[in-house]
Amino acid sequence: MAYQTGLIQKAVAAIALAGGISSLVTATDVTVIYAGELLAVPGKASEKNKTVVIKDGIISEVRDGFADSAEFGEGAKLVDLKNSFVMPGMMDMHVHLQGELGPKNDSEKLRFSDADNGMHSVLFAKRTLDAGFTTVRDLGSEPTHIFALRDAAAKGWVAAPRIIAAGSAVAATGGHGDVDGMRHDLLEKYTPKTICDGADDCRHAVRTAVKYGADVIKITATGGVLSDTNTGTGQQMTDDELKEVMDTAHSLGRKVAAHAHDAVGINAALKAGVDSIEHGSYADAESVKLFKKTGAYLVPTLLAGDTVVKMAEGSDFMPTAIKEKAIRVGADLMKNFSNAYKAGVKIAYGTDSGVSHHGDNAKEAILMEKAGMPAMEVLKSATVNTADLISMSDKLGTLEAGKYADIIAMDGSPLADLHELLDVDFVMKSGVIYKQN
Repeated sequence: MAYQTGLIQKAVAAIALAGGISSLVTATDVTVIYAGELLAVPGKASEKNKTVVIKDGIISEVRDGFADSAEFGEGAKLVDLKNSFVMPGMMDMHVHLQGELGPKNDSEKLRFSDADNGMHSVLFAKRTLDAGFTTVRDLGSEPTHIFALRDAAAKGWVAAPRIIAAGSAVAATGGHGDVDGMRHDLLEKYTPKTICDGADDCRHAVRTAVKYGADVIKITATGGVLSDTNTGTGQQMTDDELKEVMDTAHSLGRKVAAHAHDAVGINAALKAGVDSIEHGSYADAESVKLFKKTGAYLVPTLLAGDTVVKMAEGSDFMPTAIKEKAIRVGADLMKNFSNAYKAGVKIAYGTDSGVSHHGDNAKEAILMEKAGMPAMEVLKSATVNTADLISMSDKLGTLEAGKYADIIAMDGSPLADLHELLDVDFVMKSGVIYKQN
């Protein structure tokens, strides 16, 4: 896959991004990091006074104490984080890098070209990286430009997280994931190539998504909050369509992420073999059994729920159909996430950023803890679990020899206070320093 190709081995030239965003800090072939407190493997205890050695973007070793950097050669770069908490880069499994929800969305749809959206996504990607998220899964964007951004990030052309991209969603005609709320000629113009009806058509949609570059298949099993239609949040893709999507995607080496709110749609997607449920707002007892049986992850997106409730209650730009769903579903997400976590469902961190502001991704952690998830489990969900979901546990999720040097640091320990995640001071991806305060 494109997001797995190539490591950044040499210095990346500093590039100036629009809006005065800080330029990249160049990397050397060998970097030595002194970590005052190191959480190398989330889920296990952190340790004091450690040295992380990085060669050509890969962690070569983690030592006790502070090694003498001179032993690694004259060109070795020393990064002193003795007064910091150091951990693996966080990962967000549900973002939409090409936009943000707001009152100008309708005018932007008409005024912005695809190229404008592509450049906008560069800005949002940089904000996400600066927030300490070194890998993201983009689950719904205009395909050409999100795939270009993914590839540019992998090549070091832009400052962005590692991106696993779906492109446009596989969705039923008139369902969530199709276009809505426009005059008829614009509906025709903006309809994605991956809209389908019937099992055969949905097989073709999956193949089309893969043909154009999808790393993961996103489906919309149920209705959605932000569809400008009163079709509700129940199941929209039929059982045979869901099964065909899963079988086709898996045969082509792609995992499937299913947007799903109501229990019937959640359960249908889990029975069909989905790899993750996005939102999972009304998962029931049967859902929990299916999650455990299949090993699928729940990606909770609590921040999206919190955001849409506040927008619906405090602004007038949302159409009535959206506002009513936002208040109902958004308010119920926390309780249902809490129930799922306590029942033992596997959790992978995800925000649905694009609904919320890009760069605010760490606020999800605060909401997860508020819902009853301990801080260590929150950090594990954003590192170890996310790496497992995208089948990259051999390269990501922990700070161990042989893995990509995706490393972040902050002044205080998030194990003591998760609010520390809101102020990340140091960001490295594949051995390249992108932020250092």
